[in-house]
Amino acid sequence: MPTVAITGSNRGIGLALAKQLSSRGDQVFALCRSASPELRALGVQIIENVDVTALNHIQRVSSQLPKLDTLINNAGVLVRDSINDLSVKMLQKQFEVNALGPLLLTKALLPNLGSGSKVVIVTSRMGSIDDNTSGRFYGYRMSKAAVNMAGKSLSNDLHPQGIAVALLHPGYVRTDMTGGNGFIEPTESARGLIEQIDRLTLSTSGSFWHANGDLLPW
Repeated sequence: MPTVAITGSNRGIGLALAKQLSSRGDQVFALCRSASPELRALGVQIIENVDVTALNHIQRVSSQLPKLDTLINNAGVLVRDSINDLSVKMLQKQFEVNALGPLLLTKALLPNLGSGSKVVIVTSRMGSIDDNTSGRFYGYRMSKAAVNMAGKSLSNDLHPQGIAVALLHPGYVRTDMTGGNGFIEPTESARGLIEQIDRLTLSTSGSFWHANGDLLPW
């Protein structure tokens, strides 16, 4: 039975991932700050009080998890800022959650990973410099570009250990984070993400993919 840990699993894409992976027989460990009724209803293993920006939270998680086949760094935050209403506090918050969180949690969980394990970072094409044609969303775009770089470095550093890394864009998904806007539902996004995770190998490690399978520009 494959073992999977998912951050930000109490709602949206994380919840959909937990539901689909557990339904196919994977042992799911749902990491979140506070579990939702929907998450509790899945019957998966829940580890609460996990704030990916808090080092003491991150450092204790390893002892609560078994060996992992897959770590999915899904927790994220988005602020709809423009050049006229930038907030240093919110820029920092997005960097802490979106960029530093996945990197520091992956580091903390290295004892739980081994040859054949996979590390997934749910990022966004909004972190693509080449794809940015509309501006705005400074903190979100910058933090996702940063986590893309972190993921690329991880793919190089973890390759000798047999650990593959994927940077995955989930699509424009209708969730609370997007205010209910988007082109697809979390269930469709999760299905595409899982397909890409299943296809991930060491030979494709470090690539930036759309959930639909398209290779995205940096």
